[in-house]
Amino acid sequence: MAEKSELELLAENLVLEKKNVWDEIGPIDREEIIMLGEEYKRFLDKSKTEREAAAVLSEMASQKGFLPLDSIISRGGLKPGDRFFKVFREKVVIMGIIGKLGLASGLKIIGSHIDSPRLDLKPNPLYEKRELALLKTHYYGGIKKYQWTAMPLALHGTVILRSGEKVCICIGEHKGDPVLTVTDLLPHLSKEQGKRKLFEGIKGEELNILVGSVPLQGDYKERVKLAVLKHLNDAYGLVEEDFSSAELEAVPAGPARDVGLDRGLIGAYGQDDRVCAFASYKALEQLGMPQRTALALFMDKEEIGSMGNTGMQSRVLDMVLEDLSAGLSSTISPVRVLYDSEALSADVSPGIDPSWESVMDDLNSARIGGGICLTKYTGSRGKSEASDANAEFAAKVRRIFNKNRVIWQTGELGKVDAGGGGTIAQFLANLNMEVIDCGIPVLSMHSPFEITSKGDLLMGCRAYRAFWESS
Repeated sequence: MAEKSELELLAENLVLEKKNVWDEIGPIDREEIIMLGEEYKRFLDKSKTEREAAAVLSEMASQKGFLPLDSIISRGGLKPGDRFFKVFREKVVIMGIIGKLGLASGLKIIGSHIDSPRLDLKPNPLYEKRELALLKTHYYGGIKKYQWTAMPLALHGTVILRSGEKVCICIGEHKGDPVLTVTDLLPHLSKEQGKRKLFEGIKGEELNILVGSVPLQGDYKERVKLAVLKHLNDAYGLVEEDFSSAELEAVPAGPARDVGLDRGLIGAYGQDDRVCAFASYKALEQLGMPQRTALALFMDKEEIGSMGNTGMQSRVLDMVLEDLSAGLSSTISPVRVLYDSEALSADVSPGIDPSWESVMDDLNSARIGGGICLTKYTGSRGKSEASDANAEFAAKVRRIFNKNRVIWQTGELGKVDAGGGGTIAQFLANLNMEVIDCGIPVLSMHSPFEITSKGDLLMGCRAYRAFWESS
């Protein structure tokens, strides 16, 4: 092999090298990627709503020795090495491992979210028109509405019946199940629709789900609607009034799939942000005894601003901190604990798309297969609603990743003034802790079929574990 020239050596020391995960890993890593990808796809298939994701994460944690936090405390308090979890309103899970230092040096937090864009049923959704039964919806989160038409949809959710009984519904995912759909206008008659701007091609009030067509026999005005109600009553005991106390979500039907002839990518609904949630869970599952207490947050409502009693702006973290302080008999001020804490906001980053490069800055955009992505700031316009991590903490995380041979890159949410968005980082930062966004790149973000790299998933797991293991 020829010796490197002086300029080549200089460039090697000075120039930032953009790496590809697949170039840097060996055969054993590739085997791990395959197994991890299969487990991740199974997780996605069982976690299409925030309630389902919370239940699956809790079950996975229980099988790996994590115990309910309240039960550990009631049996005599917490000690270093205890593995715990706590569920809030069936939509949020907070789990962790007590470190050797307890709360003395703050927490090491990785926060993700388990809600995703979707179509929610309205409180009074069912109606009949032209002898078809339909369900009215209100979309949740930022979607391109036209992407949700003419495709198979499944209905997931929870209904509280007038008797008070709680019923879980899942229609469209199992073999033999019917699916639902939002219809679209045929191209032969869409001249006027075609004049609309792209984002108005399908309007919110046109996202109506086709749910039935066969009328009951007899003399009644809305026989198809009544037939749908009879099906729901026979299967679940539901009556029309029960829709008013229901959380029913229409999501893309079908399983997660490998994408590409080389099977290097995964395509599925809800990878924003369940890919980071899964990666952070796997990192915590594999973690031994940390120096500082490791905490994983799996939050709800991020897609609509982290509002509400299950969002990051709620007080659930405060409640867990109170429990930890009581269980460890700690006298340290909760404010001081949070001030001394460090966090990764584990949310996805847009990967640069060869078909849509014009909205991305090539120098500062994440690449699929380029590893975990550090995003110093999010927001829109002039960094509005961003936390903007400081140089010291960004450098510390970078050193952790380099020391542990984690392949990483930097990213942003597109060109300046092209758009923007936010994560839970700002709400963690508002608690005075150090925080930076650190997530897995995604193509077709917020669509019904998002794309991630299996190699980036592996780097996500390794990055989060390295962060927790660092002092």
